[in-house]
This record gives sequence, structure tokens and C-alpha cells, in this order.
Amino acid sequence: MQPIVSELTTDSAASGAASLAANPYQAQFEALRRRAAALRQEGVAARRARLQKLSSWLHAHRADIQQALFADFRKPAAETDLTEIWTSLVELKHTMAHLKKWMAPRRVGSSMALLGTRSWVQIEPKGVVLIISPWNYPFYLAVGPLISAIAAGNAVVVKPAEQTPATSALLQRLVEELFRPDEVLLVPGDKEVATQLLELPWDHIFFTGSPEVGKIVMRAAARHLSGLTLELGGKNPAVVDETANLRDAAEKIVWGKFLNNGQTCVAPDYLLVQESAQPALLRELTAAIQRAYNPTGAGIEQSESLARIVNEHHFARLAGLLEDAQTRGATVAAGGTVDAAQNYIEPTLLTNVPAGARVLEEEIFGPLLPVLTFKTLPETTEYINARLKPLAQYIFTTNQANRRYLLENTSAGGAGINETVLHFAHPELPTGGVGNSGLGKAHGHAGFLAFSNEKGVMRQRVGFTGIKAMYPPYTGRVQKLIDLLVKYL
Repeated sequence: MQPIVSELTTDSAASGAASLAANPYQAQFEALRRRAAALRQEGVAARRARLQKLSSWLHAHRADIQQALFADFRKPAAETDLTEIWTSLVELKHTMAHLKKWMAPRRVGSSMALLGTRSWVQIEPKGVVLIISPWNYPFYLAVGPLISAIAAGNAVVVKPAEQTPATSALLQRLVEELFRPDEVLLVPGDKEVATQLLELPWDHIFFTGSPEVGKIVMRAAARHLSGLTLELGGKNPAVVDETANLRDAAEKIVWGKFLNNGQTCVAPDYLLVQESAQPALLRELTAAIQRAYNPTGAGIEQSESLARIVNEHHFARLAGLLEDAQTRGATVAAGGTVDAAQNYIEPTLLTNVPAGARVLEEEIFGPLLPVLTFKTLPETTEYINARLKPLAQYIFTTNQANRRYLLENTSAGGAGINETVLHFAHPELPTGGVGNSGLGKAHGHAGFLAFSNEKGVMRQRVGFTGIKAMYPPYTGRVQKLIDLLVKYL
């Protein structure tokens, strides 16, 4: 063992120290670390006051948030209210209401073998934490983990997405107006900035983004053994059986899929529809799209309720997925119109999609929805389980046995029954992935714990014998006592 330790200390540790010394954010990091020592001593009232300031700022700047999201990718104001502002306020309200209970030491019982002891779990902040937020919900997915990190008593750095500059600028304004720079610091910039930040020895890193970048973040965290939460993505299935209410299912699938123009990590990525129900479901899906985005008949492209693809790069990727599917023989059952001039892709349903099409292999993250068919439920679980574990799964059925079968025979980070996406906004539900779709949980108490250390504490009475009777030397009498312990306690 010693030669390995020596090699690590002479090579890896030395190079790590040199890297830190040259890091442009080292001074700010050290200031945050110093402040973190004071933050850990603060009580419920001080933390709740910071959260209340944040809540008041959101209410006062609702129009500014709407304008920033519209500037970045034409997100409708109502959708911003629902998915960026309301969700943040729900998280704030829930956290402030429960913070005293979450922070309190939690008593735990003891067995007869530990007679005389008292034990509890003491919650403490991890220290200095980094939040790297994504572009698809650039406000909420920065503010949500920030709420948890502040509630847990940490000093925080937020690195927002460079793809949404208007929202990033607004977040910087929020941070500078509400917090000291050694308590919460926002660092804008591109992937080079993110790389420099990841070189620092964070106590915890919270990353939301793609599995590919998540692996890079995980490698960086391993260098310092930093705590880690990864909110990633995947191919989220939605199963619709023949017992489902098809109109209700179609409306909820259309909302969940085309919300934010499909740029949602928990959106349905493909449908598995029982063969007998497919024709009727396609009619209902098509009608639901028209009701949502073309109620006056002026054309979906004119809708003020549909966001745009965030930039040219992602538009080209999605247009390529659509073209590849059609080239391979897929049928456009609805939609299919694209306009590069405004990064517009119409909500699109695809049928007869052959195996191997990129739209079935890659996470779509846009308004394309492949519709596949099945005859029996085991076909669906076989198809889902042959792929990487998704962030979410959706089940539309009125059959309790079918629901139970699909939940028990597939794995996903979260699930919705006769609903899509909405579970992500429930503060009492831990959200996050499993396997390739993520690591760790967030929101509510789960988010608070992600940024906290649960310290197990035991107190023994001074001079109490207890386990002392089994101290060495291990005589025959001591061995008999140990035998009794193993057998009965």
C-alpha cells in the first residue's frame, strides 16, 4: 500500500496544489470558505431571512424573469410563471415552513447492547458548494438548488448556463442584490470557466445537465472526493394501455412533451401504446396539439404559447434527428415543419420508426415524439429495460394490476401515473435519476440533505461499564459474554 500512497502524494497532490495556486477563482473560494465557518453557526431565523428575501425578490421581479426567458428562447410568460417562478416559490415556501424541523437534531433509539448511551443525528452544512445549472430551465434549475444550499447553511457559487445570457444576467443581478459575495457568488462564463471552477476542492457539487457532461463533473469531483448530486436525463418512456382514458392521456402527454418546446429533462421521450389503442390515441394527440397551439387556426408557427429551440446548434441537431427518422422510413403523423430562421420545430408525432433511428437512440430534448406499439405488457418492460435507466416514466392506465406491473418491473428516477412532468414540482417527492439518469436526490427535504452532513453522535455515561466488560484480554469469561451478545443482542 505504501508505494501507491507515496506515488499519489508526490504526483497527484503536487499537480493538484499547483493547479489550485494558478486558479483564477481561488481567492473567492477562500473567502467563501472563511465565511462558511460563520454560516454554519447561524440558526433557523438567519437562514429563513435569506430565503424570505429571495421570495420577495421573485415576487417583485416577476416581469423581469418573464422578459429574460422570452429573450433567451421566446418562452411564453405564462409558461415562465408556471415552470420557473411558481416552482421556485413552492420550493421556498415549503423549505421555510419545514426548516426548523429539518435543522433540529434527530433522536434515535439504542439496543440493549448499547445500554446507557444516548444517540442522535446532528445536521451540519457541508461547507462551500458549487451549483452548475442548465439552459433549459435556466432560472428554476439555478434557484431550486440554491434554496436547498442556503437552507442547509452553505456558502454557494452558482455557475449558470452560457446559452441563456439574458437569464444569466438576471440571476447575477439577483445574487448581487441579495447576498454578500462571500455567501453567494455567481460566476458567468463558458465551459472553460466551468472547468476552472471544477478544479477547486468543493464540499459538494450539484450539476444539472447531460449524462456525458455529468461524467466529466464526476471525474472532477473524485479528484477531491467532493460530494455530488447529478441531475441528468435519458429516454423517458410513456406507456398507454388499452384501458386508458385516451383524451385525458393525450392532453397530458402533449402538455408534458411540448412544454418548453420539448426541452425538458423529464418530458416523455417516446410512447409505447397498446396496438389496439394506437389509431384513437394518434387522433387525440393530434387534436390536443391543435387545441393547445392552434386554437384560432392561424397556424402553430404563430402560436404565442410555444417556445423556440434555444439556439442554432440544438435546432440543427433536432432537424437532423427528424431527417434521419424520415430517411429510414418513419411516418410524420402530425407536424414536421421546421424553420431555421427562427429555430422553430413544430410539435411532431412520428410513427413506424425503425430500430436504429437516432430519435430512438438519443435523448431528444425537443418537440419530436416517436409513437411505438406493443401487444402485451411484458413487451414494454423488455423494451424499456433493454435501455439505460430513465429519469422518469409515465403510465396511463385505469387497470391497477397493469400499473403495479409497470412500476415493479422497470426502474426510473421518478414516475407519474396518468400524469406527466408534474411530479417534478412536488416538494415532498425526492427527484433525481438512477444509473445513467442521475445520482442523488433533490427538492424539499431531499435537497436540504444533499447539501448537509448527517453527523451520527453517541453519548456514553462516564464510568459506565457496558461494553467495557468485553475489552481485552479476551479471557474465557469475556468470550462467553461475547457469545451471549452475538446470540441474543
